[in-house]
Amino acid sequence: MSVADNEVILRTEGLTRHYDEIKALTDLNLEIRRGEIFGYIGHNGAGKTTTIRILAGLLRPSKGAASVAGVDVVSGRDRIKRLVGYMPDNFGVYEQMRVWEYLDFFGAAFGIPRRRRRERIEAVIDMTDAHDMHDRFVDTLSRGMKQRVGIARTLMHDPQVLLLDEPASGLDPRARVHMRQLLRRLADAGKTLLVSSHILPELAAICDSIGILHAGVLRACGPIAEVLAGLRRDRLMEIRLLGDVDKAVKTLNADDRCRETARSEEADNVIEFRFTGDDKEMADLLDGLVRADLRIVTCREVPLTLEDAYMIVSGFEAELPGEDRNDADETVSYRRGRVTRRVARSGGTVKPNACRPAGRK
Repeated sequence: MSVADNEVILRTEGLTRHYDEIKALTDLNLEIRRGEIFGYIGHNGAGKTTTIRILAGLLRPSKGAASVAGVDVVSGRDRIKRLVGYMPDNFGVYEQMRVWEYLDFFGAAFGIPRRRRRERIEAVIDMTDAHDMHDRFVDTLSRGMKQRVGIARTLMHDPQVLLLDEPASGLDPRARVHMRQLLRRLADAGKTLLVSSHILPELAAICDSIGILHAGVLRACGPIAEVLAGLRRDRLMEIRLLGDVDKAVKTLNADDRCRETARSEEADNVIEFRFTGDDKEMADLLDGLVRADLRIVTCREVPLTLEDAYMIVSGFEAELPGEDRNDADETVSYRRGRVTRRVARSGGTVKPNACRPAGRK
């Protein structure tokens, strides 16, 4: 990774926004590096849009600071508009306006000279793969097509950072694939993206790092793999075998390292269980099963998903299937961040953490 790739381009420090008694955002500490896709996760009202609007220079924070490429979002508001491209969840389109006219209109609004606008229109249409839409009326386009045009509009002034609020919302599966490919191309071209979404598998597929926001507080943040690894207390294993499944269940139940052993709901010859040992102990366990004349077909570790991670750090872990309801208070940490969470069912608290995601390798 080059020095430029590792450069922190977006930073917040103690960023807070309150609306009278409503705490929309509290003490947000965040760092995002150039060329990174950062996924911003949270429920409706969690504070995602408030964060994005502050970063776009559209809303003043109650306290704290935020900067893009070293420019303060409050004192350097005019410069921020040049550095940032913001696409809200719902953006306006105009009737009887063709795509190229729509892009030309916004290019003019940014003060781009006419000849330069023509060049930028062709560039952003090429970047968003919207060639077939060039002369079509914007209001007649499908949702997916409109989203691509919206991103093209966001790119007209060639910003360094893109703030995309729910870009995949309402898209069909094919349009989501196209959206993922487009966002990846933009990052590969050196753009930095902050993407908020409720569609967590989409974020898992494209993001380098994530931040999970709940009730205005950043609960977890960092490279996806490290966040997920840090939140998992034990390993969910799945074994598929031939023959005596009941014998296998009894054998696993007799091992202190195994708990919550049960047949899978999806297949009778699959057993799921939680395992507290390391890889060597897992190998020993499998060896013991084979020595007991149990015929193992496959064994795999079921990965923690972003949905699981969100439920855990947001205090909804009890709603996950198969979770232990009597966990003690604990601290979960990982390499580039720290999450301290109370999981006592009487009501939990979580310390906000500083997010310093790693750049893409």
